[in-house]
Amino acid sequence: MTAYDVIIVGGGPVGLGLAIDLGQLGVRILVLERNLIPSPIPKGQNLTQRTLEHFHFWSIEDELRAAQPIPASYGVGGITAYRSLLGGIHYDWLQRDLVGEYYYTANGRLPQYETERVLRERISALPSVTLMTSARVTAIRQDAESVEVDAIVGDAQAAVSFSASYAVGCDGSHSVVRNQCGITQTQDDRNKLMALVLFSSSELSERLGAFPGKSYFNVLNPALEGYWQFFGRVNLEGSFFFHAPVAVDARNPDFDFTAMLQQAIGAPCALEVHHASCWGLRFSIADRYRKGRVFIAGDAAHSHPPYGGYGINTGFEDARNLGWKLAARLAGWGTDDLLDSYDLERRPVFESTSRDFIAASIERDREFLASFSPERDAAEFQRVWQERAHASRGEVDRFEPNYEGSPVIASAGDGPPSARGSHSHEARAGHHLSPGWLQADRNIYAELGPHFTLLTVDPAEASGWTAAAHSLGVPLKTVVGHIEAYQAEHILIRPDQFVAWSGKGQCTPMATLKRAIGALDRNVERSPIQIDEGIIA
Repeated sequence: MTAYDVIIVGGGPVGLGLAIDLGQLGVRILVLERNLIPSPIPKGQNLTQRTLEHFHFWSIEDELRAAQPIPASYGVGGITAYRSLLGGIHYDWLQRDLVGEYYYTANGRLPQYETERVLRERISALPSVTLMTSARVTAIRQDAESVEVDAIVGDAQAAVSFSASYAVGCDGSHSVVRNQCGITQTQDDRNKLMALVLFSSSELSERLGAFPGKSYFNVLNPALEGYWQFFGRVNLEGSFFFHAPVAVDARNPDFDFTAMLQQAIGAPCALEVHHASCWGLRFSIADRYRKGRVFIAGDAAHSHPPYGGYGINTGFEDARNLGWKLAARLAGWGTDDLLDSYDLERRPVFESTSRDFIAASIERDREFLASFSPERDAAEFQRVWQERAHASRGEVDRFEPNYEGSPVIASAGDGPPSARGSHSHEARAGHHLSPGWLQADRNIYAELGPHFTLLTVDPAEASGWTAAAHSLGVPLKTVVGHIEAYQAEHILIRPDQFVAWSGKGQCTPMATLKRAIGALDRNVERSPIQIDEGIIA
């Protein structure tokens, strides 16, 4: 039986991202994936600035941008339209570029199969990572020391067992890993049937030239009571996907998807349907993200309707949060409490995303559509429509996932962790660090790496942190520079670019580092290890 450090079940974007995060640190990874090649369905297209930061640190940002079928120069904005796509009433929607200054990279857009191709190519360059396709996992067992995974592999359908210190299920909403481990879910079934339609129309593509720089289009139809009809460009050559709630008879082979599309477009338009499928609309979240030595991430841990592009981005953030913690535990300086913090940080963030952004948006739209219409009162409708247009800009700023209240964040506020916050250049404990300049041509993000980083204005303080890190075995890089814009004199940054602690004046490095690795209440002394240190004047 071949032994690994971590077995990842599911080689979609989240599983591959986690494998890269760990593989770059030399962790021995086995990825078991059912599909030989990625699915050709163009889902998971909208990638946030934060997600592109992940790709930057995985050394494939340029490759991802080169794979985009829609040039970055075109733009990745969206609109919300009333009643139909071409009905003439619309406003700009989901303008993620409004918060671009708070991230090191710009956002992007490409089909998930292209994202997976880039991730698979990166995997192939990491010697400690093995990707095994055509592998169907059948059973998982664990004890106090290891996890065993049984799988049926290859064309010969050979039964093979693998063992590892840990396993992570990134195997989708019907997760075998979650079910095998007995992890229950809380579900909110909306009793809605949703359709996904792939179609092509050069005529529609030309008509949408009236919206330069827009790649996705949300239609509010009063008859659907707040649920969207959603168009997205796949490329600029006339390929689109379409999501919408549909009647139960849409499952019938003779259902007229073309007529449904024409109605949503709002004008006759030549088009050809290439694929149509249906599924039940629901929100679901696992009641725990960890059970012993087994974790779940991405759609295995949470799922929701495809509104706003939150799903794939949330999954990537799961991978970044869990990756460094698993690596720390395997290296000997991370604690079991640090592993527990994955659930304590990430699960409340998804609960907030689901409640405060997706479900709340559906309810607001339902209330608006029931209360206002241009036929009843055109002036009042226009006034409220403009208010909604302005509010949509603020919604982008308010989506700011943070870990306030986390047990491994020092002075992290009242919490709990949430997707709701506000963007700021201040270095706030529990929040993502915005990019800043140490020198005119030197961004702090060029100094961040796979371990903890201390930013300080005082070289004398660096020695105390270095000594504490050595005694705890925590890899720490120290950087001295001008950080006044962060409103702090010292900032401890985690490997996932979140602030573990920030402050002014004298500080207590040992207690702060212990808190950051989940060892505050323990007498932890470790053998010094190789530390990545650097002092920049």
